[in-house]
Amino acid sequence: MKKVIDILREKVTDGFVKAGYDEKYGMISVSNRPDLCQYQCNGAMAAAKEYKKAPFQIAGEVVEQLSSEAVFAQIEAVNPGFINITVSGDFLAEQAERMNEEERFGVALPEKQKTIVIDYGGANVAKPLHVGHLRPAIIGESVKRICRFMGDNVIGDVHLGDWGLQIGLIIQEVKTRQPELPYFQDDFAGEYPQEPPFTISDLEQIYPHASAYSKEHEDYLQAAQEITAKLQDGHSGYRALWQHILNVSIEDLKKNYDSLQVFFDLWKKESDAQPYIPEMVEKMKEDGIAYMSEGALVVDISEEGDKKELPPCLIVKSNGASLYATTDLATIVERVKLFQPDQIIYLADKRQSLHFTQVFRTAKKAKLVQPEVGLNFIGFGTMNGKDGKPFKTRDGGVLRLQSLCEQINAEVYKKMKENREYSVDEAEAIAAKVGLAALKYGDLSNQASKDYIFDIERFASFEGNTGPYILYTIVRIKSLVGRYEEEGGVLSSDSRLMPPASASETKVYLTLSRFADMVEAAYAELAPNKICQYIFELSESVNHFYHETKVLTEEDEERKNSYIKLLRLVQRVLECCIDMLGFEAPDKM
Repeated sequence: MKKVIDILREKVTDGFVKAGYDEKYGMISVSNRPDLCQYQCNGAMAAAKEYKKAPFQIAGEVVEQLSSEAVFAQIEAVNPGFINITVSGDFLAEQAERMNEEERFGVALPEKQKTIVIDYGGANVAKPLHVGHLRPAIIGESVKRICRFMGDNVIGDVHLGDWGLQIGLIIQEVKTRQPELPYFQDDFAGEYPQEPPFTISDLEQIYPHASAYSKEHEDYLQAAQEITAKLQDGHSGYRALWQHILNVSIEDLKKNYDSLQVFFDLWKKESDAQPYIPEMVEKMKEDGIAYMSEGALVVDISEEGDKKELPPCLIVKSNGASLYATTDLATIVERVKLFQPDQIIYLADKRQSLHFTQVFRTAKKAKLVQPEVGLNFIGFGTMNGKDGKPFKTRDGGVLRLQSLCEQINAEVYKKMKENREYSVDEAEAIAAKVGLAALKYGDLSNQASKDYIFDIERFASFEGNTGPYILYTIVRIKSLVGRYEEEGGVLSSDSRLMPPASASETKVYLTLSRFADMVEAAYAELAPNKICQYIFELSESVNHFYHETKVLTEEDEERKNSYIKLLRLVQRVLECCIDMLGFEAPDKM
């Protein structure tokens, strides 16, 4: 299905050619003056210089060629040389009808579907999810869904932090508290216990204590470092205890991510990449890519055209230890081996931009990936409180993600109970869906790289540019269609969408017609905020139409059925969009 703007572009281009001008001037865009026209062509302004004619004269000649086209309700040349376009209602209705019949509402899939690995989530074992984990989780989930909508084979990987000193500290603290456990007995020859010696609550207390204690007690830190080295060398007891840490942590993380409607295909870990490091490092040395500098092994990442000097990528420290960059590079090796991806996308704090520049350039230089493989970094900004500082608890501590979800659900619950009577169970179930929409939409409606203010009251509002407002629009349509059916209304197979009968209905049609353009832009730019912007505009237009149109009391049955069919299409499009954002609408609010 051709998009509206492509059809119009072809028509206008043909008009330029027939009038004797180059086809390149037939470009059109959505008008920035909707009070004057719907679309606009400025090509005559650009052509004037080449053809040494007044722009208005050129525009008039082009319009003359197009004046009989049925697609246009009005096309006119206006000073100093613009071509203003208003499309016909019949054309809009025909396009909406085609949208309605297509699975993806007119979105054309790329010629080649890609295999994409998305690295998002950013969780570490033995640590609870906090507000800092919100953005990578929900932005990554949405990007994954957008790419899948476009037909790509997408693999989402949480890529857990499970390696390094943090694990050694946990094991050291467990050893301090329970030295009698078999994991610490060098002569133990039996099978280690199946049940872990701690709960997730224990782990969440153990690591902060161990980390703080190690900063003040050198002997404790050294013991943890020794444990870390032995663990990485394969110490059986430490490996068994490490596996317990993983199992307990992952079980808890899955519960938290499930509540956010965030689902990973892979639960890979930093430890999975370790076997690939020795061979990778050796190959870098052999190829002359990596070299020694001040006792450390580094890779020069500078490229011609760099506006500033970039530090080399540190591969191996002077003490022989590898770093995050080393692990990330080895993970790329693993992903190429397992999936042969066309693209790898990373979600992380935008302050890690240099790190990923170093990793990506090193990966390309070392030929860990083919030149055509895309390596993309989506750096997100900070979620701040009303004071403009990173979101914290009232006492200044790091706010757990679960607590944030509970806060926004409570705010939604309060607003619902103020306006309607629900049973407690019903209200809680609805509040959970609406609260998730409030949380996700509040974040995703912002450009990923931008910092933003997290305002629970505003995000939970049922009015304005919010998730609850979008859901309310969907629920309102469901309710109206339900009443139509209760009154005996049935859409037959030959029910057709009619040309719009009002300005507000025209706006609904026009907004629907931009769906494909919007999705393609969101996909190309990996930008969920474009979907948010679109569904807010669509919701506003359909609510305006709803307020000024007596749908159910319309006496013309053909017109009434057209209204219902249009509203159902809007509902389906909105539901498709919120699915790409990672939430769903309740049946009532």
